[in-house]
Amino acid sequence: MTPELAELAAAHGVATEFYDWRGQHTNVPVETVVAVLAALGVPASGPESIRASLNRLAEDPWRRTLPACLVVREGVPRQFPVHVPHGDPVEVWVRTEDGAEIGPLPQVDRWAEPRLVAGREVGEATFELPRDLPLGWHELLARSGQHAASSTLVVTPQYLGLPEGLADRDRMWGFTAQLYSLSSRRSWGHGDLDDLGELARWSAAEHGAGFVLVNPLHAPAPSAPIEASPYLPVTRRFVSPLYLRVEAVPELAFVAGAVRSEIERLALVQRSVNAADTLLDRDAVWEAKRSALTLIHVVPRSPGRQADYEEFVAREGEGLHDFATWCALAEVHGADWERWPGPLQDPSSPAVAKARAELAERVDFYCWLQWLADDQLAAVQRRARSAGMPVGVVHDLAVGVHPYGADTWALGDSLASGVTVGAPPDAFNQQGQDWSQPPWRPDRLEAAGYAPYRDMLRSVLRHAGGIRVDHVLGLFRLWWVPDGTPADQGTYVRYDHEALVGILALEAARAGAFVVGEDLGTVEPWVRQHLAERGILGTSILWFERDEAGAPLPPEQWRELCLAAVTTHDLPPTAGYLAGEHVRIRAELGLLTRPVEEERRIDLADRDSWIALLRSRGLLAGAGDEQEVIEALHRLVAAAPSRLVGVALTDAVGDRRAMNQPGTDKEYPNWRLPLADGTGRPVLLEDLVESTRAGSLAAVVRAALGA
Repeated sequence: MTPELAELAAAHGVATEFYDWRGQHTNVPVETVVAVLAALGVPASGPESIRASLNRLAEDPWRRTLPACLVVREGVPRQFPVHVPHGDPVEVWVRTEDGAEIGPLPQVDRWAEPRLVAGREVGEATFELPRDLPLGWHELLARSGQHAASSTLVVTPQYLGLPEGLADRDRMWGFTAQLYSLSSRRSWGHGDLDDLGELARWSAAEHGAGFVLVNPLHAPAPSAPIEASPYLPVTRRFVSPLYLRVEAVPELAFVAGAVRSEIERLALVQRSVNAADTLLDRDAVWEAKRSALTLIHVVPRSPGRQADYEEFVAREGEGLHDFATWCALAEVHGADWERWPGPLQDPSSPAVAKARAELAERVDFYCWLQWLADDQLAAVQRRARSAGMPVGVVHDLAVGVHPYGADTWALGDSLASGVTVGAPPDAFNQQGQDWSQPPWRPDRLEAAGYAPYRDMLRSVLRHAGGIRVDHVLGLFRLWWVPDGTPADQGTYVRYDHEALVGILALEAARAGAFVVGEDLGTVEPWVRQHLAERGILGTSILWFERDEAGAPLPPEQWRELCLAAVTTHDLPPTAGYLAGEHVRIRAELGLLTRPVEEERRIDLADRDSWIALLRSRGLLAGAGDEQEVIEALHRLVAAAPSRLVGVALTDAVGDRRAMNQPGTDKEYPNWRLPLADGTGRPVLLEDLVESTRAGSLAAVVRAALGA
């Protein structure tokens, strides 16, 4: 690691060293640093290329008149450089998103030596933005003689917090659910948006829940095999049609005869597996729903419905057309676009335009599915709010997307190639993780004015009372793993967290929603402080809340601006955790780096320390049976000052099986288990609302928060 390479890496936010989960200092292999820089478009294979890259780095800002993008906080003055031929005058102003013009902006008296760039002398002038710019997406403009330039200016909130009307409310609780696993007798072998609406209605009206948090509803590829993980979608902007309730499509009422009989046959076949003790078969669900929805798609819509559809398509614009085109092409050529005929791999090519015209009906079909999903999501949120939920649905945002999916095809070089996102080794996956997802390229995202990021957030937030951001640490730094490199040999790449967190807060504020950041794992202390300063809630999971000595942290010392829960989807449900399922699974799959007996001994001591705390507080008498211990743990969580308390739906029915085992793919049936009780018997939505155990846990949490 030469000083020049270290300087180049630091300038691009690439870590050459870090502290691991044990607090040990670790040097990053030189090969990793060079590979990550290459993924950022920065040659660094030898001394000459490193020097050339350093020179380009120094000159690049002087080649632009305006910064590529400015993201600022409201009320905070911000100075920025403007570059023009040395000695030329320049005028700078702001055009707000509503068309108002502010300026010319004042120039700051600051001298900078001119610089020779590409054979011409370039000067630098400094300007200052006014403090009273409105929140929003604006345009920064400059004019120097005959030359004009523009860039994106984003003004973000100082503080988000809870929406107006929630800030003064008492604390609230809600179920956290994997929606696909929650079927009803009317489902098609897979939980859907109507089931979500019923879960929200029941938990609010019967048990006083304030929200329901669901897994990411992002879309997978439209061809088999359907990806099981909701955290590995082909896009984060659009919704999986697997969650559509076919019977809720209004045009179905006008289908009759043999077509109606075929749709009813498809429904009966899929409903027959709702109560079966089998893994979810997404391929069968999608084949049935796609067939039924294709039949309904040809039914003419009323003038009003058609106008609504056209308005939706116009609002979503090019992004929707690109996604729908990708889906139509994936039906023909498969979901891996890198294996498509060469001309189709470029969404802007004439070949794609021709294919879009030839596949116009299927392109329209996939646009229509997104309209249906948007309509049904809106209905769910209305139902939740009318049942008394002050928040309603809290949606989940995955870390990234599939490497060969719709987003990587449509967004081009906004996503890095040659690397994937993962996580370094930690206590629960000691070999590190490779999630196979391409990360945002920080430079390309900035050059695009953060538009792809903004559009994604707007879609997820449109019908949400809140949003959970999985691995929110990724807005600060991400673990990049070069292709062909073990997960533990990656390194961190830093992002402009001021921009990413600020834009997240802006879009949430406009949607009237709050943000929960999943800030678990290896976290730099200042990150949680920054999130709190911006009004972003954190996450507290009971098993991870310990003091510096490793003892259970008393709940009174937990964070207030937080979503607190006993468990999370990357751990077994509480009944399984108490039985040591997380150790058993990792031992069987070879994911431990410590001997299994040592792991069991440490884990048992950890669990026993929490049981001892329950007894010391009078929350558990004697040994307690499984349900008593689970309810006592939830009482303990409710004793924290955390504004939100999450209750895993699996805990409400006594499920023991982990929904997901991080670090595995085919080795464990991740994301394919239906909701079940402690014996493995499936629990349908109708069973849930009648469940004494579920009602008891809800009553315990509600009473504890009321107290």
